[in-house]
Amino acid sequence: MKKYAFGIDVGGTTCKIGFFETNGKLIDKWEIKTNTENNGAAILSDIAQAVDNKLAQEGISKDDVQGVGIGVPGPVKSNGVVNRCVNLGWGIVNVEEELGNLTGLKVKAGNDANVAALGEMWQGAAKGCKDVIMVTLGTGVGGGIIVDGKVVAGFNGAGGEIGHITVNHDEIEACNCGQYGCLEQYTSATGIVRVAKRKLAKTNDETSLRNFPELTAKDVFDEAKSGDAVALGLVDEVCGILGSTLSNIACVVDPEVVVIGGGVSKAGSILIESIQKHFVETSFHACRNTKFVPAGLGNDAGMYGCVQMLLD
Repeated sequence: MKKYAFGIDVGGTTCKIGFFETNGKLIDKWEIKTNTENNGAAILSDIAQAVDNKLAQEGISKDDVQGVGIGVPGPVKSNGVVNRCVNLGWGIVNVEEELGNLTGLKVKAGNDANVAALGEMWQGAAKGCKDVIMVTLGTGVGGGIIVDGKVVAGFNGAGGEIGHITVNHDEIEACNCGQYGCLEQYTSATGIVRVAKRKLAKTNDETSLRNFPELTAKDVFDEAKSGDAVALGLVDEVCGILGSTLSNIACVVDPEVVVIGGGVSKAGSILIESIQKHFVETSFHACRNTKFVPAGLGNDAGMYGCVQMLLD
């Protein structure tokens, strides 16, 4: 008898919804707008409506649905309570209870980066591995850490928030989190541009990076691939910060594989190989053979991971 499940990845602009068979087969996926008006009051009811509509359309009874897994951009405690999702306007919300009441289905909630890591472990680039670090390099830096097949969520649900490890005690600009010198300030898409602009202001070296009125992280990597010396130096600097930070994390969790995802990861081998080089230079000898791979599921990783949570 086939069983089904929903995997829902809630972002600041859209909610990605996947309808799966519990063996990991994705049957259908679509997006709905994330309505952040009125502190996100309608988000869960919009999701419940989308779930009900899909089941009606497919003619599937709720008895044949294992449940709904949901990933949200914020810390989630083990009881399903979310403690502030700034991008959604949420304060303290019991997502599992509220969405469960709205759908009449079992609900499991997790942090978005943690569920992306689970997705990559279950059906993606880390398939077959049980000890995984996932790093998502996007507007911010997200992280998910899996030890022996289980997410390290921690007491407050903030386990794996590697974007907010302090990597520079001399930083004078604040991170979005309010602290100073966070990893996110140097290795996110916005962080890479910030580092580049600082460098360009300090140096008179000739570089094609000055030709971009709206410089992006992609431009930095593209120019580095073309051999621009300043761009190559920036890539080395940024990957050095991330590689050495990951080598510190490896001393605690000793991963078999590090998965690099998010928009910045589209830079490809120049990024992955440089991170790995700096990781090897700074890591404890027993961790040096850790594999580094690009994410395999792209933007769908969160949906897959949400379903994997339900199968535990």
